[in-house]
Amino acid sequence: MSKIAILYCKRIKDHSCIGCAKCYKAMQEKNGEFANYEDDIELVAMTDCGDCPGLVVPRVKLLTEVVKNLDRPFEAIHLGTCVKLAMETAGCPIKFDKLKNVLEKKFGAKVILGTHSY
Repeated sequence: MSKIAILYCKRIKDHSCIGCAKCYKAMQEKNGEFANYEDDIELVAMTDCGDCPGLVVPRVKLLTEVVKNLDRPFEAIHLGTCVKLAMETAGCPIKFDKLKNVLEKKFGAKVILGTHSY
């Protein structure tokens, strides 16, 4: 079973999708980036990105500490489609390639941009 965490955009989450319903649907149907998983997916944690101006690293550090204390580690971190859209259209300060390298080195989890395709 693949254990994942999802980070959503704190500023636009409930404007582009209410309650992350699209992420949950895509996970169940293995749509979008979730189509790349061969086995079942377990959502271990879901939280916001930490808000602008790019506070993802401290947010993931806190998230990692929490899931470790709960004995529920994750293998991959998805930056939600809302984060991807914010980066493309709303001036989000995240530079994905740089962030991906930092998170993968610091926390040992694979980092994927996007969740669903709708």
